[in-house]
Order: sequence, then C-alpha cells, then structure tokens
Amino acid sequence: MGKKTAIITGTSSGFGLLTAIELAKNGFYVIATMRDVSKAAKLEELAESHNVKDAIQVQPLDVTSSESIDQFQVFVNTLTSVDVLVNNAGFAMGGFGEEVAIEEYRRQFETNFFGTIAVTQTVLPSMRQQRSGKIIYLSSISGQIGFPGLSPYVSSKFALEGFSECLRLELKPLGIDVALVEPGSYKTNIWSSGKQIAKKSMLEDSPYYTYMKSFEQQIETEKARFGDPLEVAQLICSLAISDEIKKLRHPIGKGVKLGISLRKCIPWSRWEKLFFHRLGQKG
Repeated sequence: MGKKTAIITGTSSGFGLLTAIELAKNGFYVIATMRDVSKAAKLEELAESHNVKDAIQVQPLDVTSSESIDQFQVFVNTLTSVDVLVNNAGFAMGGFGEEVAIEEYRRQFETNFFGTIAVTQTVLPSMRQQRSGKIIYLSSISGQIGFPGLSPYVSSKFALEGFSECLRLELKPLGIDVALVEPGSYKTNIWSSGKQIAKKSMLEDSPYYTYMKSFEQQIETEKARFGDPLEVAQLICSLAISDEIKKLRHPIGKGVKLGISLRKCIPWSRWEKLFFHRLGQKG
C-alpha cells in the first residue's frame, strides 16, 4: 500500500506550514496548497531540513476563486485517493459591527467559510467513493466565544462550526470523520500580517476608537504568552493518523478549555462582568 495523501490549504505560513511538515514526517504524501506559490520558499526550506521534501508537493489554490477551485478539482481527480483534508486557509478581520462594511464581512466569509466549503466539496466525491477519510477544520476559540472588535472573524468561525457539526452527522455513516481544531492564542501571523481591521474602526474620530485601542493593547500585552504553534500542528497530525476521530471539537491552548466551559456553564450576566473586568471596561 502506498502513502496516504493529505491536502492542506494555506501552507505558506503558520499552522498550515507546520502541519505539512508534521504529516510528511509521519508518512503522508502532502499536497501543500497556497494562493501564491512564490511564497513556498519557507515551506521548502523547512521540508529540506526535515528530509521530507520529496513527500510534499506545492499546488496553487485560491479558495476564493471559482476558477482556481475548478482547476484544483481537475488535479484532485488525478489522485489515487484523498485520505485527509486540512482546511487551514484564512485570515482575521476586525472592527466594530457598526463600522465594518458589508463588503468586508463578505470578504471574510469568502475565505474562512465559503472557500472552506468549496475545497471540501472538491474532495468529498473521492472520500465518499473510498468510504474513508478525515476532514479537519482549523476553527478557533472564536468559534465558540464572541469577542468585541472581531465580529467578522468570530462570525465566520461560528458559521464554520455549525457547518462542521452538520457535515460530521452527514458523513459519519459513510466512514468519513469531521473534526474541528479550536486553538486559542498562538504565535502565528493571524494577529499580524494575517489580520485586517475595518478602515472606520482605526480612525481617531470613531466612537469605538478607544475601545479598539484597548483591545489591540490587550493582544500586544499577551503576545509573549502565546503558545507554540507546533502544538496545534501535532494535534492535527495525531487526528490525521488516528484510526477514528471520536470527537468533533478539539480545543487547544492555555485557558481555552476553561474559557469554553465557563461560557457554557455560567449565566450570561456573570460572563459579561468577567469579560469586561478582564478588558478593564465598564459593562
């Protein structure tokens, strides 16, 4: 039996890049996709250093482009099997709800939600025919807990979680597992080059400017305590190589499980007080 094949989106940096290396180290043949293949140098260098370069194939894929998706579908049809799909491509759009343009919300959803569905649909025929496979979605603690100033990102992750819950129930009888990985704060570019803020919320005359700045400061203050993203890549790899993924949700990161448990267990009024106290805001 040949190597199992894994497809990963968004592999030019962060969780996607590290997951590609981890899966290759564990015997997978990895199709590492990225929107701009000119950014593959970091992945190729890391693959070389881990002696897995021959196990990784870079493919162009823009999850927001129907033409790119169609071209990728043609490529997928040439594969003998697709055993694992890791949907990682995404970015974070911030801003306060009143000030985020509808177009900005749409752009967030095109990548984080609709793009993810489109890629999923390219691999499902193969997985369904072979009656096996694993689909792993990179969600976030933001898929279960809302945060001020991040409604585009949070909304896209809430939508992804709902879709994943439905999909798991649809595909489990066909031998296909669906899982959500829900990281907290990690040292990736999601909060730097991968973050975009709605234009209005960054203007000094915005009624939310001070609030936005306090939230930004909170992130900057805590960056030194963000986790090692390799932990997340290793979790994804462990799910990929497991015989069966028995749970849908897999939270990971400092304080993430506690935060999700509190959000579910305590009254909303109490949650608000705790939240605003942590941010130094009046609720």
